[in-house]
This record gives sequence, C-alpha cells and structure tokens, in this order.
Amino acid sequence: MTTDVPRLDIPALLAALTLEEKAALLDGSDFWNSQAVERLGVPAVMLSDGPHGVRKQPEEGDHLGMLDSVEATCFPPAAGLASSWDVDLVNRVGEALGREARAERVSVLLGPGVNMKRSPLCGRNFEYYSEDPALAGELGAAWVNGLQSQGVGASVKHYAANNQETDRMTVSAEIDERTMREIYLPAFETVVRKARPWTVMSSYNKVNGTYVAESRELLTEVLRDDWGFDGLVVSDWGGAGRRPESVAAGLDLEMPSSSGAGTKLILDAVAAGTLSEADVDQAVTRVLTLVDRVRDSLPTGRTFDREAHHALAREAAAASTVLLKNEGGILPLDPNSGGTVAVIGEFARSPRYQGAGSSQVNPTNLESALDALRTALDGRREVVFAQGFEVESPDADPELVAEAVAAAAAADVAVVFLGLPASYESEGYDRSHMDLPAHQIDLLHAVADANPRVVVVLSNGSVVTVAPWQDRAQALLEGWLLGQAGGGAVADLLLGAANPSGRLAETIPVRYEDNPALGAFPGAFGTVRYGEGLLIGYRWYDARKLAVAYPFGHGLSYTSFEHSGLTATVVADGAEPRVEVSVTVTNTGERAGTETVQVYVTDPEASVYRPEQELRGFARVALEPGESKTVTVELGHRAFAYWHEAVRRWVVEGGVFGIRAGASSRDIRQETTVELAGDHVVLPLRDDSTAEQWLAHPEAGAWLRAALDVDGEGGGMAGMLFDPHAGQMVRAIPLERLARFPGFPVDHDQIADALKKFNAS
Repeated sequence: MTTDVPRLDIPALLAALTLEEKAALLDGSDFWNSQAVERLGVPAVMLSDGPHGVRKQPEEGDHLGMLDSVEATCFPPAAGLASSWDVDLVNRVGEALGREARAERVSVLLGPGVNMKRSPLCGRNFEYYSEDPALAGELGAAWVNGLQSQGVGASVKHYAANNQETDRMTVSAEIDERTMREIYLPAFETVVRKARPWTVMSSYNKVNGTYVAESRELLTEVLRDDWGFDGLVVSDWGGAGRRPESVAAGLDLEMPSSSGAGTKLILDAVAAGTLSEADVDQAVTRVLTLVDRVRDSLPTGRTFDREAHHALAREAAAASTVLLKNEGGILPLDPNSGGTVAVIGEFARSPRYQGAGSSQVNPTNLESALDALRTALDGRREVVFAQGFEVESPDADPELVAEAVAAAAAADVAVVFLGLPASYESEGYDRSHMDLPAHQIDLLHAVADANPRVVVVLSNGSVVTVAPWQDRAQALLEGWLLGQAGGGAVADLLLGAANPSGRLAETIPVRYEDNPALGAFPGAFGTVRYGEGLLIGYRWYDARKLAVAYPFGHGLSYTSFEHSGLTATVVADGAEPRVEVSVTVTNTGERAGTETVQVYVTDPEASVYRPEQELRGFARVALEPGESKTVTVELGHRAFAYWHEAVRRWVVEGGVFGIRAGASSRDIRQETTVELAGDHVVLPLRDDSTAEQWLAHPEAGAWLRAALDVDGEGGGMAGMLFDPHAGQMVRAIPLERLARFPGFPVDHDQIADALKKFNAS
C-alpha cells in the first residue's frame, strides 16, 4: 500500500540509540503498546487480540477478557472458519479485519492460531483451525495475506506445540524430531513461507525441556535460518522469563510491559558480558523494522463499512457450518408451506457465538437464529419458541422440558439448538469430557418422543460426542461458534437460502476414549509426552481402523456430486518433483452447490513408518445443476517427503506413491499412482553403524565386501554375514564390535580410517 508516512532510517536510528534506549525498545510500554523513542521520532505501535475480530481494549486493558473492548465485527472463530476449507473466503475475512484494525490504529493483530488439535479436550480448540497441518497452513496463510494487504501485521501463534491449556505456561511438550517437523511445525512453516507474517508469537510452554521463548533452535535455527522468517518474534503475554536468554535465542519483544524489569536484566547481562550488544542490536532492528512496516496503519481517521462486514460474517458463518446428516431430505425446510416450526433451546434465542478468554469480541451486531427464522418466514409458517433449558444450569427444569415437548408435539418439525455452555471451554483450562450437558440430551429424547421430525443445530467450539444420541435427529448441523451473524446464517441453511458447503476440519470420534492422546493428555509432573507421534486426528483413526462418528473432511450438501477422470501427471521429477492431480466434478443434483475435492497421498513402499494417507491438497468448485468442471491440485516435493532424522532434511524416497481423491478421508472416490525418482540419500556412517548399514553404503559397502572376500572361495566371515538363516542377526551387529571377533578381517584402525574417508566423500 502507498503511504505518505516517511520510512525509518533503521541503520541511522540504531547508531543514534543509547544502549538504555535499545533495551527499552525490547519491552512494551504498557499492556498493548510498544515503546516509543520520541527524541528520534520512533512511534509506539499497538498490538491487539483478534483472530476473529479486533479486540481493542482501553489503555488499562487486562488481556484476559474481563474488560470491555471497542465494537468490532465478530467473525466465526477458527474452529468454524476452518470448516469452510475456503482460502478465498478466509483471505477476505483477513482483509476485513485489517480494515477494522486500521480504523482503531491497531498495527498488529494477534493471530491466526495454527496449532494442531491434538486432543478434542483442548480448551482453546475453538481458536485453532485443524488437526491437519496442510489445511491449517493454507488457511492461516490466506488470513495473513488478507490482513497484511491492509498494512496491518499478523502475529502467527502460538509457536509452537501449544496444544493444551493445562499448565500451559510451564508444561514441557516431549516430542520427537520427526513428529515435530511433520505435524506440529508445518502449518507455521507454510504461513511463514507463503505469507511472510510480520510477527510470530512464541508460546508459553517448553518443548523437550526448553521454554520456546528461550529456544534458539526454534526461534532462530528453524524459524529464521530454515524458513527464512524476516520478522519479529513477540512473547505471548507474560511468556518471557529469563530475558537475556530469550533475546539471545531470538525473542525480540516482551509483552506486556515488564515495568522495566526486562530492560534491567538485559542491561545487566550486557554489562556482565553474558549477552552481546550485537544480539540486542539485532532484536532492536527487528522492532524498528516492524514499526516501519506498520507505518501506514498509524494515522487516524479510517473507517470501515459495518454492514458490508456483517454481510461477510454471515457468508462466512454459512460456509463454516457442516451438515453432518440429513435423513429423508428433511432439510431444507420449505419456507412457503408446511406446518408450525418449533424452535427449541436457549441457544436459538441467546446464541453462543465465540469462545471465552482473550479473543472475546464486542460485536457490532448480533443475530439470533430465532429472530432470523421469524423474519425469513414472515408468517408463511408459524414459529413457536420453547427455551428448553437453562444454559449454565447443571440440572433440567421440568417446566421448561414440558413446554418444549408440548411445542414439538404440536409442530410439523422441531429444530433443537444444543451446545456447550461458555463455562465448558475457554482459554486457560481444558475440558474434562466431550459430552453435551446430560439434561440437554434428555431434552432431545423427550422432544423426539413427541415428534420424530427433529433437526439438531449444535453450538460448540470443539467436537462433542454425537454417537449416543444422533439417531434421535433426522438432521444434524454442526454450527461450531459462528460469530455475530451466525443466527442469520443458520436460518439461511435451514430454509435453503444457502446450500451447506462446510467440511469437517477435525474428526468427530465415536467416543473420547478412541482419541490418540488418551493417557497422554494433559500429562503430569510438568511434562506431556506426545506418544502417538505422527498419528493425530484421522491419521490415528485410519491406522487403528477405528470407526468414527464423522470423518475428517466430511460434509453434506443439498445437492450431490460425482467425481470422475482422476489423473496424476508427473510434471517434474528429481530434486523438486511436481505432480498435477486433476479430477472432474459434476453436480448431479437439482441445486447449485460447492464441492471440496480432497487429495490424499500414500507411500506404500516407504522404508519408515508413514501414516495410511495424508491430506496434501484440496480445491473447492462451485457448480450449477448438471455442470461439470475439472479442478487441478499441484503437489510439490513436500507432498511426498518425510523428515529424515539421520540426515535432518526432507526426503522423497523413490518409488510408487498412491494418489487418492475424494469428499472426505473416508469417502475416497478415485485412486491412481505416480512413480517418482526420489532423492539421493547417503546416510553418514557412525562408530556404532551396523554391518548392514556399512554394506548399504554406496562406497563403504564395496570396501567392506572386498575385505570380507565375498566373491572368494571360502565362507569365513562373509559366509557368516550372508548366511541365509543367521546372516540377518549378524549384520545387525555394529561393525566395530564385529572387529573384536577372532579372525574378522577388518580392525578398529581400518574402521576409523574408513569413517573419515567415506563420510568425507
């Protein structure tokens, strides 16, 4: 964006700043603003919560959601928005958030949250996108690109492995390197590479015993050196502990203000020689670079179109809703004919539209589904309402239940709004179970006994158990938390003014006990062990061949789609393979609708364990009745690679890969294969490398075979190593131990020389 605000001369400023001013710049000035240096014309910049809406608070704001904030559009939180699988929509939401942030002189919006949904009980799942890193990364990048196109910086969070709220500020997530690289880091990497966010927020927790805020490996070696991040790292609020260590690791800005404590620690460390001034200068340069980047968001006088943003919020809410089941085509309801519609449940009148904690938004407008249905039907069908239950009460109210049963019995259809009370899920603590309140389920049974034509609409920030009771509903709409316009969106979907297109961004298990983190969430004694490794979400359910209530990627429509003509073409092979996957989609129903084609990759010939299948790309396509379109998804190197811990890089093993295209992880419509040359990998030899590993080495193997006289007449050691029965056992012995055996033709000195020679080549 163009601007008349002059750019900062950062090298000149760095030379003019005193050490004391430099140290102060690495600390906030209050709860929400960075430090200014008035004598040098360096302004403060404002940061604000806001993954789904600008939560600008007064100067004495508390960050924890206890105080009021300015009015702003409340879009669907990430749990809902991710179910749209709509990159363009998420980008437009980001743009709108950028416009609203500029109107309030907010320079950095703290989002998006791209942590993985490891357990369905994480209290902050409503603020995270998915259990899959490919989906979370693409949506997060779209959000950042939209936001930053308006001159407002993003702060991708919470980097990294912030997958629970229990002990979140102290717990150590124990994760092996391959799992970290393949599951918990890729979404951040995608956002960094595709969207170049201006800031990244470090998480509170430790990873493998080291606080992320003090981890040079994560903040510098991975984030900056590997991925090319060129922005600023800001602490989560209150997440900076040992300040000199965190500066050296790559944490630039501590928020909120430490009231001078952090500044003093930095100055003392520089004076003592335990922190270099060069590290301070580097962090200051990043702070000044951020100030320079957001310079266009600093002027006042900007406005935004509240009505247009509310309309976008309604569009986003409709796209976020997932139609899980629709028996007998009970939905959509005919808006022009039919009997009374009984609307049951307090959530229909008092919507739960966002999560609790630091991201709570003060909405510009708030629609209820009850009001929206009455307005949309406008007397053409009578709408009666029964409260059904008190949201936060643990017990049923017999009078409210009786009222609901009477309303259902007299109606053509009962639309029952169920969900989680706000107290069930929030930043700061995890859920204790996956279930809806028992009295809500009892209400559903009572209503269904009175009228079997039941539609259930859910309001929840994370998955809930549906298997025990969903047979009492003919249709089930997963509404997540839909933001301020969710009520109107639900009415649009119920009455067919909008066609459901949402797809699950996380698996709904049959029961909590089936989930992969069982027994290792939330940990104990200060640690949580990620023992399931790569197998989170659908990867776990596929590996265990477990039944699920609804699979990852599932979602119904009021029309139907056919997939045909799957092709996978190798466009480039070798070091940077590219494969183009194309499939034709036809709308075979009678309504316009949108299908999401999901592309999964399998590696049946892998030498290491790999999940049964992994999402590697997706594409949405809008089709009129009878219309066909071909969609193409391009897969690159990473779509086929795994993280090789021995060589510490991504590796594609040559061979045949499976390509699957479908409408969910359990609704694969077509399959094909491609063959790739793969990467050339030579494993380094070590002192304890087995004879098998030596023999597999392209150069050392020939050397060892010659020493063993494999092609000679006698058996000797060669015969022992290659014996059809015992050879496998012998080859598993480290070569340096075999050298101790009597008569072995290679000694320790020769092995030492060979290590130097073959590892250097």
